[in-house]
Amino acid sequence: MIQVNQASISEAAIMAEMQYHPASDKRAAMLKAAESLIIGELLRQRAKALGLSVKSEANTASDDNFLDALINTEVAIPQASQTECEQYYRLNPQRFQSSPLLELSHILLAAAPEDDKARVEAKTLAEQLISQLQQGEPLAALAKHYSACPSKQTGGSLGQISRGQTVPEFERQIFSAEPGIMPQPVESRYGYHIVHIARKVPGQLLPFSAVEQKIAEYLNEKVRRKAVAQYIHTLIVDAEIDGFDFNLSTSPLMQ
Repeated sequence: MIQVNQASISEAAIMAEMQYHPASDKRAAMLKAAESLIIGELLRQRAKALGLSVKSEANTASDDNFLDALINTEVAIPQASQTECEQYYRLNPQRFQSSPLLELSHILLAAAPEDDKARVEAKTLAEQLISQLQQGEPLAALAKHYSACPSKQTGGSLGQISRGQTVPEFERQIFSAEPGIMPQPVESRYGYHIVHIARKVPGQLLPFSAVEQKIAEYLNEKVRRKAVAQYIHTLIVDAEIDGFDFNLSTSPLMQ
């Protein structure tokens, strides 16, 4: 049993709450569930003390509804100025570039992720085919014979691609490569790829006017999260909580 300013939170309530807090073990899930219920109780108690009427479209106010109402009432959260947005833009130019464009061809040697034998065989064959390409063998001919991708019908060509058009593990490798035949096979969930990059067009820095709103939203949300954490910290410090060791320095709710 946990007491929060004389209000009780039962073990049954904690057990029921655990389903919403997956963790590595039962104890960790119980701690997360207890923290969540304690904070929810503190929010409700504070809203009641202030005489706040908290409503939601579902007619059942959640912890987030109470938190929003309390933050709006008791916390002044500053908004990011244009100067702050411009400074963030200048200091983080890599975040505001359009995607590079790659014009490439590939050969896919298919192998299921769980088939270790097929993966080893595919990698070995890929290395052999790369060696043939480096000696002048045309990729289109090899693609037609070996590739498991429909692009084999067009000589292995994937045309022009930008970030977000292929799977992440493939993109991480090809977008960091330079034009030419990649010297090592590229592994993905589908197998191993032999890749030839015909052309690479670097991304361009987007103008500030195109990203100003997104920067402001990001900075405002960052400030709001910090304000919320500080507000919850204050509620916990000022409360009488028995039956739970609320370690503020390690609680993920305070990060």
